Amino acid sequence: MGTDRANGSLFTKIENNIATIEFGHPASNSFPSVLLKRLADEFNKLSTDDDVHLIVLKSEGEKAFCAGASFDELMAITTEAEGEAFFSGFGNVINAMRNCKKLTVGRVQGKTVGGGVGLVAACDYAVATEAAAIKLSELSIGIGPFVIAPAVERKIGVAALAELTLAATEWKNAYWAKEKGLYAKVFETIAEVDKEVEILSEKLAGYNPEALTAMKKVLWDNTQSWDSILTKRAKISGTLVLSHFTKNALEKFKK
Repeated sequence: MGTDRANGSLFTKIENNIATIEFGHPASNSFPSVLLKRLADEFNKLSTDDDVHLIVLKSEGEKAFCAGASFDELMAITTEAEGEAFFSGFGNVINAMRNCKKLTVGRVQGKTVGGGVGLVAACDYAVATEAAAIKLSELSIGIGPFVIAPAVERKIGVAALAELTLAATEWKNAYWAKEKGLYAKVFETIAEVDKEVEILSEKLAGYNPEALTAMKKVLWDNTQSWDSILTKRAKISGTLVLSHFTKNALEKFKK
């Protein structure tokens, strides 16, 4: 069952040294700011939990994995400060995932847009269904995927980032995303994805946790500057969202 709460839901279950974080929201698992803060806080907390060797990130239901940031909140921005705070939401989660001492496995069951693609890119390993197409539609409404771009580029490279970003109205299918390195494996059904995530998680959780933490550090080497970079990027989006172009585009989109 999906959540019907306006602020969405976030649940963490810890079992056999595996922490499973499940987020949800009635609007295609999109993120209001308050839910993004809860997710960032959860990664920060699990980072120092000795009972946790590995994190699995998933979302509710069988349809969209994540529709990005809350459209209603985006529409309500009236100042640059509000804009920067809003766009910092995904940046704070990406930095929390990056700085977390635990490796993260993403379980992606369906379509993913905008900031959701950034979340998947910030996972250390992601398994997806054939239905897990991706899209970065930000340019089509007058902004850009500036905050998540470093995470996406780190996974799929500049050329694929450009292809995904500039074709802002095009869905790229799960096999395109796998070929570019966003997904490690793609399966036909959610059941197959869940089985793969279960097998992989059990194996990883049984490895030396110190080795896993050391490997996490290696994988994220040379990203220390992201704390300041993602904040600067949020300012760019926070300014653009107030432009006439974006306001008009959002109104059209809403109608």
